Order: sequence, then C-alpha cells, then structure tokens
Amino acid sequence: MSLPKLHNDRFVPEQGLRVIVQVPDTHVQRIVDSVLAIDTLKYGDYDSVTFKTASGIQQFRSLGSGRNIATDNTVEVPCVELSFFLACDEEQAVLVLKSIYDSHPYEEPVVLVEQCLRATHIRGMDEDNPNRFWNGQVEEWVPKEHR
Repeated sequence: MSLPKLHNDRFVPEQGLRVIVQVPDTHVQRIVDSVLAIDTLKYGDYDSVTFKTASGIQQFRSLGSGRNIATDNTVEVPCVELSFFLACDEEQAVLVLKSIYDSHPYEEPVVLVEQCLRATHIRGMDEDNPNRFWNGQVEEWVPKEHR
C-alpha cells in the first residue's frame, strides 16, 4: 500500500509503524520499560509517547499445540491495548518487537504492526491559537509542570 505524501505548510508527515500490543494492564509498564530501553519513542518535541486504552476483554482458545493444554471453550482475560509509533527503521523495529516478546507474559502475544503516517507540528507555529491549553484557563488534565 502506498501512503500519501500530504505536502503542506502546517504539519510534517512522517512514515513509520504503529505497534499495538494487547496485554493485561498489570504488565503494561514492564513492556513500556523494555521498549524504552531500545527506542525513545520520540514524537515531535516529546519522547516516551505511548497510548493505553481502557480495559477490554481478550478471548482465545488454546489449541494445545503450544505450552498450554487445549481448552474446550474460549477463555477471557481483561486486557488493554498499548500502542506507539516507530520510525521506519526495520532493524530498530525488530529489536523493539523482540523486547515486547521478551517482556510479555503470554506465549503468543497479540502484536499488530501497521504501516502508517503521523503528522507532527511545525515548531513555533500557531502558538497564539486560543485552543492551545496554555492560552486559556488551566484544565485538570494539564500536567502541573506545564501550568
């Protein structure tokens, strides 16, 4: 699939990979730490950028061909999805994916990798925009360091 170029003067499009990992919430930080040991997960003027969904239900049935015995019915595990962007660097992506496999509690983790574009801001542009959090009343979600 060919991704669009999105030539413009407002943002910078960058090709990369979106990695999505389904994992029990109690193991998310272990995976994030293992990934950050390999890659800074830089996103424009920020790093350590990840996203974690609210908990949902992952279901599966063991076929018995791996470490675990076969299950007659599907089982359910509460999980979240952790996602982040990686630059297009195949060697680096392989190292990050290996770190996920090493730190994930499952034998067969659900790890999805999608080719994508991200759009990052052009530094210094639009700083007087009234919609930026620093140009209005401070909301609760704003980190205390940025108030």
